[in-house]
Amino acid sequence: MEIFLNKLLDLRIFRAFRVRTTPRWIILLLDMLIVLACYIATVVADMYSLHTVIPSQTILLNASIVLVVYFAITYLSKSYTCVIRLSVIEDLYRIFMVIVISTLVLFGFNVVKLAVTGVPFMKFWDILIIGALSFSMMMIERLCIKYLYMRMNSVTEGRKRVLVLGTSFSSVFLANALKGEIGGKYLPVGLLSIKAGPENSEINGFKVYRFDPTKMSDLFAEENIDALIFDSKSTNLMSSGFADFFIKNDIALLAMNKVAEFEQAGDKESDNGISTYIKEVQIEDLLGRDPIVLNNPMVSEHIKGSCVLITGACGSIGSEIVRQVANYGASKIVLFDQAETPMHDISLEMRKSHPNAHIELFMGDVRNRARLEEAFVKFRPRYVFHAAAYKHVPMMEINPTEAILANVMGTRNVADLALKYNVYKFVMISTDKAVNPTNVMGCTKRLAEIYCQSLFYYAQREGKKTQFITTRFGNVLGSNGSVIPLFRKQIAAGGPVTVTHKEIIRYFMTIPEACSLVLEAGCMGSGGEIYIFDMGEPVKIYDLARRMISLAGLKPDVDIKIEEIGLRPGEKLYEELLNDKEKTTATVNKKIMIAKVKTYNYKDVCANIDRIIQLASEGDVHAMVYAMKEFVPEYKSQHSKFESIDKEIEEEEVAASVSSAPDARQPIAE
Repeated sequence: MEIFLNKLLDLRIFRAFRVRTTPRWIILLLDMLIVLACYIATVVADMYSLHTVIPSQTILLNASIVLVVYFAITYLSKSYTCVIRLSVIEDLYRIFMVIVISTLVLFGFNVVKLAVTGVPFMKFWDILIIGALSFSMMMIERLCIKYLYMRMNSVTEGRKRVLVLGTSFSSVFLANALKGEIGGKYLPVGLLSIKAGPENSEINGFKVYRFDPTKMSDLFAEENIDALIFDSKSTNLMSSGFADFFIKNDIALLAMNKVAEFEQAGDKESDNGISTYIKEVQIEDLLGRDPIVLNNPMVSEHIKGSCVLITGACGSIGSEIVRQVANYGASKIVLFDQAETPMHDISLEMRKSHPNAHIELFMGDVRNRARLEEAFVKFRPRYVFHAAAYKHVPMMEINPTEAILANVMGTRNVADLALKYNVYKFVMISTDKAVNPTNVMGCTKRLAEIYCQSLFYYAQREGKKTQFITTRFGNVLGSNGSVIPLFRKQIAAGGPVTVTHKEIIRYFMTIPEACSLVLEAGCMGSGGEIYIFDMGEPVKIYDLARRMISLAGLKPDVDIKIEEIGLRPGEKLYEELLNDKEKTTATVNKKIMIAKVKTYNYKDVCANIDRIIQLASEGDVHAMVYAMKEFVPEYKSQHSKFESIDKEIEEEEVAASVSSAPDARQPIAE
């Protein structure tokens, strides 16, 4: 019989019907034919048992009523739209509900007709029999279709043998979907359970393997298993460190994040095939960040219907703020940036993803106050998110005057205009490098923080209402110039992967999460706050490099070398989010805290910043950095040519203390 079926399925007429999904109308038609057949069978059984003949007109009328009821309920419930080759419990549930509701409707119709005419259109028992028979036959129909699909797609050559992590419903569902997929890339050979249990057990035909760290490598080798697949429900487990076992043992990992779509999928998603939603695991998937909430009611209340101006709108952070602000329904979003090609790119993206958003493109440089003021005059924004900045540490050590002009003077320009044009909230994006800065870039961001905070307290005394808020966080995953894209390029090029120091650590969060917290902090703030974000656990960059190489299917220091090249100018081993002398205050969001920082007199701040900007404009680097270190004494250069200025200041302080000390040789006046 098996041989006969295989030969039959290989006939040209059957191969012609090897479509990815059975058309919905065919399933609906088959369901209605089943209902009709069950009705006819019930009528025939009645006539045979009662030795009577039911008039053909009555049979046709009753059949029409039954079909109309079943058709209406089936159509409304969409039970015929399930992807049969993937569905199991969902399909069973939907068909059962169709049968129950249709039976109840027919019961109700029967009761009404009996009450009105004294004669039911069908026996109540017959209605139950039709429902029971229809349910059984519909399930058999779907099992047959599923079997035919599986037989037509029984070719396993070229498919990767995989284990599916877990024994939950979603894991079994994923295994079934992969096994039954036409033209699929993966062949599940079993389920990997991390729970204790009996050996050699099976679930739905899949062998269950128990996780044993001493046997996993041998298991994958002996069974010729190419990879382990996990779905979104196992992401937290994998990111907690469980994935490291497989990475260290050169076992490939694959992630499936959209299983839920197939439970309620329409033709569009399903036609793509479930394999298209499986991807190689990226390092971002394993860094343990919590899910991001992008529908914050408080943010929506503030942003919806407001005009929002975003400086640096084409950068990693700025562009994500643009997307999220659009999601919150801002009435107008002004994109201010000097980069023409990225501006064009994001305008195309927004036109496609948010066609109803009112996007204004405004080319300009925050250092050009006149051009910046044109934007404020024209659009009168209610909210300003200031993300424009130079952020590359070594590059700013080489070009320190540009860092001052962009990060300090540019911020002052935007903040001053926000105050002048009565902006409701001004939110500045800062960095963890502003805490105990060891480089020019970090110090410029600290200067910008000091200016914004002092401006707020000055404006408040003057009766102004603009709220100035600062947000401070660490590295964001995948941002322009960050380490992860660099490592990817180096791995793709065959190495080496370069790390500056084996012990260097950094904090990471995703771009959407960082921007979500920026929006929330900006909306909850009342002015003068410096908000810091919970960045989670720090990550050792050397370990990050090794994991990324392993995730690429390669062996660290064998296939790809890791080279230690030394700390770059201005770089430090450990980043901080808080100065040692600072304290924090909790907020309603456990991921957002308020830093209690030293406050400065606005006039003193202006005098010092004016001097620093003047020196930067004149190109006097030495005097400029000296002035920065005098005003921000915690700024101590590391691995930088400016360390000599620290020594110079120390020597002057020692000399000053010696000269001011009383001379031991002179008598002390009584």
